[in-house]
Amino acid sequence: MNILVLGSGGREHALVLALSKSDSTEKLYCSPGNPGIFQTAENANINPNDFEAVKQFCRNSAIDLLVVGAEQPLAEGIVDSFAGEKTQVFGPTKAAAQLESSKDFAKQLMMEYNVPTAAYRSFTSNQSHIAEDYIRAQSLPAVLKADGLAAGKGVIIATTTEEAVEALGEMFHGTFGVAGAKVVVEEFMQGDEASIFAICDGKEYVTLAPAQDHKRALDGDKGKNTGGMGAYAPAPLVTDEILKKVNTKIIEPVLQGMINRGTPFIGCLYCGLMIKDGEPKVVEFNARFGDPETQVVLPLFEGDLAKLLYSAASGKIDKMAFTGNSNMHAVCVILASGGYPDSFEKGFPLSGLRESNDENLIIYHAGTKEENGNIVTSGGRVLGVTAISGNLKDSITHAYLAIDKIDFKNKSFRRDIGYKGLL
Repeated sequence: MNILVLGSGGREHALVLALSKSDSTEKLYCSPGNPGIFQTAENANINPNDFEAVKQFCRNSAIDLLVVGAEQPLAEGIVDSFAGEKTQVFGPTKAAAQLESSKDFAKQLMMEYNVPTAAYRSFTSNQSHIAEDYIRAQSLPAVLKADGLAAGKGVIIATTTEEAVEALGEMFHGTFGVAGAKVVVEEFMQGDEASIFAICDGKEYVTLAPAQDHKRALDGDKGKNTGGMGAYAPAPLVTDEILKKVNTKIIEPVLQGMINRGTPFIGCLYCGLMIKDGEPKVVEFNARFGDPETQVVLPLFEGDLAKLLYSAASGKIDKMAFTGNSNMHAVCVILASGGYPDSFEKGFPLSGLRESNDENLIIYHAGTKEENGNIVTSGGRVLGVTAISGNLKDSITHAYLAIDKIDFKNKSFRRDIGYKGLL
């Protein structure tokens, strides 16, 4: 089949590479893409936010499957715009994408269907005084989340009441733009985080290898929240028993709840979890593949990813297209621009990006572009260096050895990615 992937980051690079290995894939396109992606896929040269242009390209190029990488087009209704088209779109409708685009929507659904999650209340800006009183009555730390999409950065964990009240005011006054017009205040959950992807056709699903992301900017889980500084899979934290609880207590009730609301969820349901004493609770949902977890989950995928996504998008998932996860371990370390997730400079040339014949090392491009024949930095997260080995320790070592050979001005990265899995 002919496939178009929309997006330009490390997640899309991982999707493109995995789809290129599928027996079902004939021709592969991506847009806007990046220099790493275009080593494998052809540049479609379209604006992903121009839905009419995307539809026209799909018609002209006989695209069978459209895979939407990022959250924004989903939240804005790209799937709805393809109603009546021949192309199958892997992703949820605008209404179903509210599981990610509105934290309040997701919390309401979870409460209605008894899905384990943190206690919470939501407030709009005209309720700021009520919200402040609520915060002062809560135990610390306090968790504040912008209701809308904030590129993975709309969460503040406040350790003092004053910090929480200040963060609330900043959110209401536009720190995260319109995403902060409503704020969810929830209890702080203790435990260990994990991520699980469920590929869904609206009712049925399959889950891929569990992963663990590292959200904080600095070693030891310190610093600001980012879009993710690295990940590893499989996460030993997620045992078979815990996965069964995730299936029965989280994924299945949510899918049924969406059906009951008349908005069945088709696509990748990302379950961000907090696990304590063997019990999983939901931190957040995403309505698409997570980044950088995709960069470690897909290298372990065995089967035909293109067939799996196409069948799910068609409303009848072919579970046989997923034959399981390999017995390997993958670690992805993000190389970021100095200053990320705050302001940073870009346009710096990268060195050490050699073509590698090592099939157990993948350098995913995230924030790069080609300029005058050179690859230069163009984003906060620049590269995802992923190593695959027979055990986690070797994967960690392999990834950091590769990082030593790559350089650009103000290169920044965490040095403890994956170590939680060794404890």
